[in-house]
Formats: sequence, structure tokens, C-alpha cells
Amino acid sequence: MSGENDSAYESLIQFLYRAPVALIQLQKDGSIEMLNPMASQLLMPLSQDGDLVNFFQVLQPYAPGLIRLCTNFKHEQGLICEGMRVAINKNRRDHPESPAVLSLGLLKVDGNRLMAILLDATHEVVREQSILASRLASAAKLDALTQLPNRAGALELLHAMTQRARAPSGDYCAVLFINFDRFKQINDTLGNEVGDQVIVLVAERLRATLRSSSRPPGKRSSAELAARVGGDEFAVLLDGLADRDVASRIAARLLDRLSKPYIIGNHDLTCTFSAGVVALNSDAYDADDLLRDAAIAMAIAKAGGGDRFEVFCQQMRDDALLRRGLETDLRYAIERGELYNLYQPVVGLLAGGKFDPAAGVEALVRWKHPVRGIVGPLEFIGIAEDCGLIGAIGEKVLEMACRDFVGWKQRLGTRAPRLLAVNLSRAQLSQEDLCDKVKAILAACGMEPDKLQLEITESLAAQGKDIQEQLLRLKALGVKLALDDFGTGYSSLSSLHLLPVDTVKIDRSFVTLAGSSRHHEVLIEATVKVARSLGMNTVAEGIETEEQAAVVYAQGCNKGQGYLYSRPISGEAVEEWLSEMA
Repeated sequence: MSGENDSAYESLIQFLYRAPVALIQLQKDGSIEMLNPMASQLLMPLSQDGDLVNFFQVLQPYAPGLIRLCTNFKHEQGLICEGMRVAINKNRRDHPESPAVLSLGLLKVDGNRLMAILLDATHEVVREQSILASRLASAAKLDALTQLPNRAGALELLHAMTQRARAPSGDYCAVLFINFDRFKQINDTLGNEVGDQVIVLVAERLRATLRSSSRPPGKRSSAELAARVGGDEFAVLLDGLADRDVASRIAARLLDRLSKPYIIGNHDLTCTFSAGVVALNSDAYDADDLLRDAAIAMAIAKAGGGDRFEVFCQQMRDDALLRRGLETDLRYAIERGELYNLYQPVVGLLAGGKFDPAAGVEALVRWKHPVRGIVGPLEFIGIAEDCGLIGAIGEKVLEMACRDFVGWKQRLGTRAPRLLAVNLSRAQLSQEDLCDKVKAILAACGMEPDKLQLEITESLAAQGKDIQEQLLRLKALGVKLALDDFGTGYSSLSSLHLLPVDTVKIDRSFVTLAGSSRHHEVLIEATVKVARSLGMNTVAEGIETEEQAAVVYAQGCNKGQGYLYSRPISGEAVEEWLSEMA
């Protein structure tokens, strides 16, 4: 029996000795326990002192994140990485025959031992670049940073893919458009050099994942490759798919692989991506249209929170065209005077169901589109923020509201509203000159600052230090601040004292259920008590019934707003309403 064991061990040693790949057995700290001759041949030129004692130390200059990659792998066993490209950027005159690029695989055998596999990937990289260069026929169609096709190269390959004749069935092509979620944060916080390194690693993962993706025999196509089509945007071209669902499966696999941590020096980055998928089996599709539709689907995925993919459908394109048309029209809406304000009264709550009609009004912008008629803010505010028009629209709304408010004062005297509320968007709060613009509008309209109340949502108020500082600057002007939709955002009663606001507006979702839910009634009561202790007023939004009004008044709410008192009405109707209520 001992002889058989010795024979098996001898066979294993012979296999390791003759294996055409580098095999290294090491401890979890990198100490090399065993390596075969191929491993010595590949690693020796990389060693600084000629010693092959510690695997991690040998590769440290070329793969500085390798130790952390292994340390962060918390499983007892499993594959740590496969096909990881290691570029040997050094003067190779002493060893011109040594590899320029290694492919590394690491397997965790147990809690204390790893197995590494190294391959010389130099020829593979050169071959990939040669194939791409010959297919693209121009170095100008390769991205310099990642050596992937750039946008022009991707469109050229897409054109060939969409124009080739296809089998009646089981012969689909597809495009995946992949965008980095919040890549700007990496450049802003860690610098462009780190950002470039992440982009390179993303490109490598795309290559490796596509190489290892499972495809039916005979269906693999040379068009299955990735391209960098923008700063943080990639496209994946797939051809010869057996069915449309294959594209979705590949998209899911890519997003999973791309979301694994990226180790850049001392930085351990977790990133997410959004993707759009377009699959077709006809040749009646233009390459530009294919890439555009994939990008539309990606934008839908990103708008849904990111870290996901969406499959394109025609409705997405129709919606995008509609949105683009609205964006174009919106650019002229301000100068054409198509924007106007409606006002919803805010009343003071009194005993016995009575109310003070002149407590205030809230300005609500509308758009009278020349073709589509009245367009509500939900349909165009998001577009205005995306295309950079929200600042100009916000200024126009504030100016119109202030002029109306001053006009009411002049004509109605003591019956006029005592406070004007105007909403601020996220984009407006990010403007450095917001305070100067508000101050200039107040002065131009002859309006006292303390008669203006600027409203922001609860979630926006909790965004961070920059927002807090902006709010303090607005307070310094003398205007009042209100926290809108309280109860639906990120802050809480315990942090309300940190916000420099004068009024808390309780969200309509609480008010609607106040008459039938003791739980919501208690939440309103708690909000009112905390606000009152901080010297803040409260407004209950969305009051529609006498019962709801009675409940919020019983809980001590100062003011109310909702259809029970009035729908949003024009400036002229405000005067009529106030006269009727007097």
C-alpha cells in the first residue's frame, strides 16, 4: 500500500514539474511552500533580490492590491480571482524574454493555504490588440486608456453586425450599454488617476467575463467584445445568440462581476453599474439606433436607482422622444411667458372648525404648453433639473409670486395673505449665488424678506453640510424656511433641532389617515410637540375632510392646507376667495 502511495506522489511531482503553467502553493501570508519550474521561470525575473520566498512580495510592484484582495476574501474555500491581468511595467532589458503580461488565478484551498496559477498572457494580449486593430483598420478607433474599441470603433463593428445576413431563428445580436453609477464621486474624492485605474480594471473584468461566459458550441462570435464609448460608459457587442434571453443573462453576469470590490493602492472601492439591453434578430436596425436605444434603457435603469439592467422596449424610445421635445419647448417657455403660478391658500386653524383664510399662500408653478395644454410640475421639473433650466424657472416663479404678493398687499390691505411660500429644488440649493438672486428679486419687487417662506423637502434638508450652510445663508437674509413633506424623508424628530427651519409641514400621507389611524394621530402629535419645543410652527398638508381638520387641530397644529379649504387657484381667484372668506 505504501508503494502505491509513493507512486501516486511521484506521479503528482512529475505532473507539477512538467506542467506548462506556473503552479505555486503558498500560505495565506504569501510564503511560498512549493512551486514548479514554470513558476520559477516566470517569477524569477520579477524578484527584486532573486529570492522567491513570498509570492505577494514578488508581485507587490505589479499587483499592489493582491494582499488586500486575499485578506478581504472571507470564505474558508473558493476562487479568489481568475484571469486577473498583471502588467509587468519595468525595464526588461535584463530579461527580454520575460512576460509583459501575466494572467493570475488564485484559489483558497483552506483557511491557511492558497494555490496560485500563472500564465504568460503577453501573446494573448498582443493577439487581441492585433485582431481589433485589423478589424477597425485604424488606431484612432481604439481607446488609448483601455485598448478597447472607442465609440467610433464600436459603431463600425455594430454596423457590420447589423448588416450581416441572419438565420431565420436562433441568430440574435445584442448590445449592452453599461454606465458607471456615481463615477464622478471617485474622480472628485480620489482624483482622476485613481479614476483611470478603476476604468482600466473595469475593462479587464469585461474582457475576462466575456471570455469565460457560457455560450452554445458553434455560436461564439468574434463580435463578442467590449468597447469604451464614453468616459465611464461601455458597450458590449454580442452576436450569434441562441435567443434574446442570453443577452439578459450575460448582462446579469457582467453587473455581478463588475460590482466586486476594486482595490487601488490603499483604496477598497465598491462600485455599481447600470445597463441597458437591446436584442434583435433582423438586419433592419441602424448601428447608431441600436447604441442609442441601449443607452435609453440604461438611463431607465439608472433612474430606477442603478445597480440593475433594463431591456429596451419601444415605449422607452417614445417616452425619450417626448421628453426631448418637452426639453426643447421648455427652453422657450420662459421667454414666451408660458409659465405661470397657481396659489393654494394656507389657513390658520381655529376652534370649532373655523379658520383664518389670510395666513398664507403657496406658489405652485404650471406650464401652459402651446400644444399639450396645461403641463403639471411632475412632468417638467425633472426635465428642467436635468437640462440646467431649473435655476431660471425657479427665479421666474419666485419673481412672479413676489409681484403677486405685493399686489395683493396693495389692493387688499389687512385681508391679504401674510406669508408667501415658494418651493426650492435640489439644483437651486446647489447654486452658489442663490442668496444673491433671492435678495435681488425681493428688492426689485419691494417685498419684505420675512414675508417669504422658502420650502425644501425633508430628504433634501438632510443632504449634508453644503445644504446646511446654504440654508443658514438664506436665514441670514431674513426669509423663513419650511421643511416640506415631513415624515417621508431621511431626518427624524430626534434630528429636527439640527435643521435651521421655522416651519414643519406634516406630509399628507399622515393627515389622510389621521381620522382612522391612532398610530398616525400619535405621529402628528409627536411632531407638533417637538416642533413647538423648538419654536417652530406646523402645517398639516392635504386636509380634505372636517374630521381630518379636527384631528390635526386637536393635536395642536397651527395651520392647514388642502382641498377642504381650496384647490390651487390663480392670482385673481385668490383675491376673490379671500373676499368671500372675510
